[in-house]
Amino acid sequence: MHIAIVIPGLDRIAGAERQVMLLAPGLHRRGWKVSVVALSGTGGPSAAELAAQGIGFLSLGMRKGLADPRGWLRFNRWLRRERPDVVHAHLPHAAWLARCSRLAAPVRVLVDTIHTSATGTLGRRLGYRWSDWLPDKVTAVSPAVADSHLHAGMVTADRLAVLPNGVDTDAWLPDPITRAKVRNGLGLDDEFLWLAAGRLEPVKDYPTLLQAMAAVPPPARLIIAGGGPLENHLRNLTRELGLEPRVRFLGFQPDLRPWMQAADGFVLSSLWEGLPMALLEAAACAVPAVATDVPGTGEVILPGQTGFLAVAGGALALQEAMTRLMQTPREERAAMGRRARQLVLDRYSLHAVLDQWEQLYADLLRQNPRPSRF
Repeated sequence: MHIAIVIPGLDRIAGAERQVMLLAPGLHRRGWKVSVVALSGTGGPSAAELAAQGIGFLSLGMRKGLADPRGWLRFNRWLRRERPDVVHAHLPHAAWLARCSRLAAPVRVLVDTIHTSATGTLGRRLGYRWSDWLPDKVTAVSPAVADSHLHAGMVTADRLAVLPNGVDTDAWLPDPITRAKVRNGLGLDDEFLWLAAGRLEPVKDYPTLLQAMAAVPPPARLIIAGGGPLENHLRNLTRELGLEPRVRFLGFQPDLRPWMQAADGFVLSSLWEGLPMALLEAAACAVPAVATDVPGTGEVILPGQTGFLAVAGGALALQEAMTRLMQTPREERAAMGRRARQLVLDRYSLHAVLDQWEQLYADLLRQNPRPSRF
């Protein structure tokens, strides 16, 4: 069986892209022929990583988003030539491309996945609503994401399923040797080390995190992994708050694992989410977390058991939750981390999530024995 995974691009890696980079090799190892199709970009190191694992990569070279007709033509020609059994699109632009291409090129099964609780602009909502009849199934990464899109009328209940993100729990796990090495490189001894990870964009609300950090008792430190358009603004705010000795910007990190393994706590200050990959990865590394109480975070953080939640947008609430975790006895923090890892093992292991995807594909393929054009 051949599956085509469609994504806007792989040059910039965030949660949805990291999930694709797990699903594609995972399905390939299970005997699927896998092709990853990007709307734009070159794919960068991610494309090379896929190729090294025997996974095809194609960029449609779309320079004007969905308005570029050349990308549409390339994709339709590719579909007719390669005839994948399943087309699985991630994120809105890829979903619309895949949906509309089904009008011209026959496909047996079309699935698209929603990764965030944010329903976007009126145009996005109308786009999903008007094309809802084209996919065989729409999936959401968490119940909260499913509910938000149901209430917005962007998907109907009969076409909707919840399939969570998966984590490679064999790769993301505690490592005392790495922890000691990274902390030594940072010049840390017993200081409490917070890690925040994600693009430096408004949705992550890093200004609120920095304001909270300014009120967190020293000698706690914060490292921020990620790049983005707000970097200069956030660095200036760090100086204004007098946090330069305690906050370090790491820039984009292709491998977060050593930083996660070195941290005492993970912190997420987002205004909205879906099912945050970084939060799952922190839990897999047995790192307790503090996060804003937005859709998806409550799936991973069980207050008092695996971490603490705080109201979104409130620096005081976030600071209080961070301080509470820091003042939790070391033995109890370790127990919280173990419970967090067990939760991921039980619900979000990559093996279990791949089982769910294969079952969904198999069910839909049985219902659609031949390619169909709408």
